[in-house]
Amino acid sequence: MTVLKPHILWNAVLFLLAAALPCSMRAAEPSAQKPFTVVLDAGHGGKDYGCRGKISNEKTIVLDVAKKIEALIKKEASDSIKPILTRKDDTFIPLDERASIANDANADLFVSIHVNSVAAKSRGREKVHGASVYTVGLHKSEANLAVAMRENGVIELEEDFTQTYQGFDPSSSESYIIFELDQNRHVAQSIEAASMIQERLVSDAGRADKGVLQAGFLVLWATRMPSVLVELDFICNPAAERFLASEDGRKKCAKAIYDAIIAYRTKFSNK
Repeated sequence: MTVLKPHILWNAVLFLLAAALPCSMRAAEPSAQKPFTVVLDAGHGGKDYGCRGKISNEKTIVLDVAKKIEALIKKEASDSIKPILTRKDDTFIPLDERASIANDANADLFVSIHVNSVAAKSRGREKVHGASVYTVGLHKSEANLAVAMRENGVIELEEDFTQTYQGFDPSSSESYIIFELDQNRHVAQSIEAASMIQERLVSDAGRADKGVLQAGFLVLWATRMPSVLVELDFICNPAAERFLASEDGRKKCAKAIYDAIIAYRTKFSNK
């Protein structure tokens, strides 16, 4: 059994304290008049390209998908849903700021959109394919942990990230003890939203089913509402990359997520 060093445990505890979070990351008081608000978080941006393929990159694909979802909401459901984008252009946004945008808006749902990949030396990397949707939680496999480490690794591009995240090391498995100490209180609804999105990506966007999973994503942990992280497909697979890089492919992904948001809002907006 691995014995955690005292300073690692202390850093984990500090990370969980409400005082360690900016005030803007705490839940806002609910309002009876507040519309159903969904925050669409296009991952990466600016100096952070995310995963790269041979003809495209993650930051460009996910921004376009997020904008397409926003456009669908404004066209088809503007009377019942308010969409908010964490970024509207090719800008680098720190993870804590993405969460703050959602918390400040007292959002009802947070959807972070990403593209998956595996290490260059991985066997079969050009064959792996399929969509998956994550909620925050314990790592059920080494693969889940690897995805979380990659997505959380973006904090290393932020200035003073060791202070902002209280010593959290995205590449250290020991740091992920925080997700054993603090489980998302919205986990049930998060799993419901993830299941709805995953089902649509498979049935409507034609993605292979990689399942609804759990892992320790900082951007989901810091939000104070049901939250999910979507991996549309694997950019390291040439066929999947061509789909994600195409206008038709991104439209299908956006429509699938939009339809799932509508279904989720119908089920939970009055709860």
